[in-house]
Amino acid sequence: MELSLATRTVAEHTVLEVGGEVDVYTAPRLRERLVELVDAGERNVIVDLGGVEFLDSTGLGVLVGAMKRLRVAHGRFGLVCAKEPLLKIFRITALDQVFPIYPSVEAATGDSDGSGSTS
Repeated sequence: MELSLATRTVAEHTVLEVGGEVDVYTAPRLRERLVELVDAGERNVIVDLGGVEFLDSTGLGVLVGAMKRLRVAHGRFGLVCAKEPLLKIFRITALDQVFPIYPSVEAATGDSDGSGSTS
């Protein structure tokens, strides 16, 4: 399965919607997109994993790297994930203690009316 990446702005946050499989083959594309966002000056980044069907350790490493990059830039990083199989991965690796994980984009951004704009 391919990896899809789409970016939109919601309540002053950049939301990166990820779909498909994040594995050793596709993770470099995700890493590249996250680096581009931070290098472009984005400081409030939310990665929406709602469309992700599979996530391996390489993908987890990309997410950790993005969080570290944003911390250095004095930014904020969060994940949106409501799928139990993915949440289980975060719990097993204790990354649920590292990442702020939200059940929805609205919860992550504080955008209660859902009026985000797509870019």
